Amino acid sequence: MRIEKTNGKLSLTNSGELSLFFLGTGSAFTKTNFQTNLLVIKGKDHILIDCGSLCSRALKKYGQTIKNIDNFHITHSHADHTGGLEEAAFMNMYGANKTLSMYITPEYRDVLWENTLKGGLSYSEYSNGPNLTFDDYFKLKPLKEIPGSPRPLYEAKCGSIKLKFFRTIHVPNKKGSWDKIFNSTGVVIDDRIIFTADTIFDKEMLDWLCERFPNTEAIFHDCQMFDGGVHASYNELSTLPAELRKKIYLCHYSDVRKGFTPRRDGFAGFAVPGVYYVFD
Repeated sequence: MRIEKTNGKLSLTNSGELSLFFLGTGSAFTKTNFQTNLLVIKGKDHILIDCGSLCSRALKKYGQTIKNIDNFHITHSHADHTGGLEEAAFMNMYGANKTLSMYITPEYRDVLWENTLKGGLSYSEYSNGPNLTFDDYFKLKPLKEIPGSPRPLYEAKCGSIKLKFFRTIHVPNKKGSWDKIFNSTGVVIDDRIIFTADTIFDKEMLDWLCERFPNTEAIFHDCQMFDGGVHASYNELSTLPAELRKKIYLCHYSDVRKGFTPRRDGFAGFAVPGVYYVFD
């Protein structure tokens, strides 16, 4: 893996290698690093994992616009992951005249539409017309469930990008029936990169993922700088075996990180926004 800087503008295509570009690496309430929204780019294909309330501003910083993003996966329904979707939907319907491809399960589509998007997107400019629906803005892409997994696991392809979506424990911060707890997911990219998105400290999940995907090269892991709550903490992640820690880049962190030294503590480091993580 190598890290490359942008040449002034974020490109949504490359020569075929797998690239990850964090529009931000901050927590929900960051004021300096934008929110943890991730672009995956490979050849002519791309997918945006999460579209938070600061996403469009982050794209502008890197010379891009939400109108150029075609494919989305939303990991869960908090505003730092969904807050930019209304703008994306409107800008693409009225500005680019296209529907967006959405890689989520039908069950989560209903949750996302009914509980997050419907209030702002269901009314059109026509007073006597029918209300708009999810399908007016988005095309739901098929996900195939993979049987025999200890937690729900789905797969899909976005062009040349292979994706696996696995359930995480985020809210509430304890195990429960998957149909009762908050619907949240992480992503395995091309069977070699793990992006946990938001999750509690869950060594059982990491052990299972590393066993199932033995060629994992890097893990981009949720991390907060204090203990408790609904995110994995720095102290908890520091208990992981050294061989695992050296693959982990920490993301979704707070603006205040003084005193934390991830490389000295055996991690790969803090994930950095605005650069390409390139996997040949």
